[in-house]
Formats: sequence, C-alpha cells, structure tokens
Amino acid sequence: MTRRITVLCGGVGAARFLRALLAVVDAGDICAVVNTGDDTVLHGLHIAPDLDTVTYTVGGAIDPERGWGLSNETWNAMDALGRYGSVRPSGSTAGGTWFGLGDRDLATHLYRTARLAEGATLTEVSGEIARAWGLGITLLPMSDDPAPTRVGVDPSIDPGPDGDGMIGFQEYFVRHRHGIETRSLDLGARRAQPTDAVITAITEAEVVLIAPSNPLVSIAPIRALPGVDAALAARRDTVAAISPLIGGAALKGPADRMMAEAGLRPDAIGVAEAYTSIARALVIDRVDAAAVDSIAAAGMEAVVTDTIMSTPEIAANLAAVTLRAARAAVG
Repeated sequence: MTRRITVLCGGVGAARFLRALLAVVDAGDICAVVNTGDDTVLHGLHIAPDLDTVTYTVGGAIDPERGWGLSNETWNAMDALGRYGSVRPSGSTAGGTWFGLGDRDLATHLYRTARLAEGATLTEVSGEIARAWGLGITLLPMSDDPAPTRVGVDPSIDPGPDGDGMIGFQEYFVRHRHGIETRSLDLGARRAQPTDAVITAITEAEVVLIAPSNPLVSIAPIRALPGVDAALAARRDTVAAISPLIGGAALKGPADRMMAEAGLRPDAIGVAEAYTSIARALVIDRVDAAAVDSIAAAGMEAVVTDTIMSTPEIAANLAAVTLRAARAAVG
C-alpha cells in the first residue's frame, strides 16, 4: 500500500478541500477521483464542470466569488451569442446562453473536445490539462464512459426532451438555478465503467477521503460505478468523509434540499447514514457536536472540528484532522 491519498471529489467544496490538503501533504501524494455525472455537451463542446473547478482551484485561477470559472474572465462570446436568440427556431438549442462559458474558459473545452475527437480518453485528456495547469496532483475522471446524471422534475415546469420531466443535471442546476423540486435521480454511472486507474486509486491508496460534496449528485455517481462501493466497503476502516451539511444546511448548492426531497435526513446524521457502509469516520462541524452520539448509532465515528474553510489556516486544519481520522486505523 502506498502513501497516496485518494480523494473522492465533486464541486466547489471538494476543490477547496484539495487546495487545503496541499498545505499538509505533497501534491504528488494526492489522487483526485472526480465526478463526471455533471458533464454535458454545449455548442458541440464537452464541458466537465467538476474537473474544471478542481483544475482552476488547485491551479490558483478560480474566480473566488463565484467558486467556478476563471478569475478576471470576460464574456464576449456569450454576449455575441445573444444576437441569435431572436432568430433561433423553436426547439433548437443552438446558441443558448443560459450556461455561461467565459472566453478563456472556452479554451479548455475546445482542447478537451478536440482531443476526445482524436480518440483520446477523458482520463488522458484530463491528465494533459492538469499538467498544463501545473497541478502536481493526479486528476482522474471517475470514468471514460458517458455517465450523465439526470434529474426528475415536475414535467409542467420542464418536460425535458422526452416529455417525462427527466432533465440533464446542468439544466436543473444552472438553467433552473437548482430552485425546483427534485423527484428522482437517474445516475448514468450505473451504466458506465470505472477505469482501472480509478479502482487502483481506491484499493491501493493509504487512505481514502470523501470531500465535502453533495452525497447524492457528486459522490453517489462515483459510488454507482460497478465495483466502487464494494472496493470502498472492503477498506472502510481507512476511509473518512467530511459532512457538507452544517447545522442542517449546505454552504453552497442544494445538497440539503435534495436530501430532504429524497427522504433522507438533511443534516450530518443523514450524511452519516448515507456513508456508514463505506467510511468509518465522519468529520463534522462544531455546530453539529450534539450529533456525535447519533452518528455513532449510525455506525460512524464523529470527529468534530471547524469545517468552514474560511481561512487557509482553518482549511489546512480540516485537511489534517480528516487525514488523522482516516489514518487512525492504519497505525
């Protein structure tokens, strides 16, 4: 078993945690397995939001206010596309501007799409992009196969392409600003395969960490890949997770509402119930300290610390605490 630390990632919270982890371990010891259920195709381009958020955050170029996209970005291409809105035929998706792509951000999508068209795998392309940004960490998409997450919503709000209310994750998250009720989730990852590199990253790492990401749409797609949950369960004692919910609320995004709509407890105890089969320890915020016994009853050890990464020092401490929790059974 190596000293490598594998982190299961999705979204802004995971990207910030990876940056925090770099303060306490060498970049070469980190392998990030990143959710691709959010990937979509727009304007003929393969967009990978979680991979790009990790890349830009670890690369020091993320927009700090939005938490996604590049800092000091311009939007000339999106503004120019707006010209065609008045002539776009009904039913056409050409020239849509609801998903903002900055001018410099477009370069990443252009490169990724062209390389995929040449026959490169998403793993190969993601590695190239990571090297171009000088990340130092190993960046692995969870699968080279398409694995789209679809969200079931009220068809009267958005019928989706088939009229049944099943829409792409980005339509839910961005177009509707995750402001409508979710009725179901269809994880395309169940019909995809993890790469050998992903399975190796999970089985051969010293420890596995689950970043503070949405359990249902960021971490669940990784878990849904055949063999992944079994691999995590087999090494459960050296897996630690961080709750993305603090005081029953998500810092960013709809994790709390989605969990409630799925019939799960929208709090740290609910996160423990979701992860108890694959992780021994759950790092929770001091706000949730009263939940320690309930988390123990759910089958997990609760580790209490500050989890809001508001300063570099707090973020680094969170990384160190989570590492210790995962290593507790290693000796």
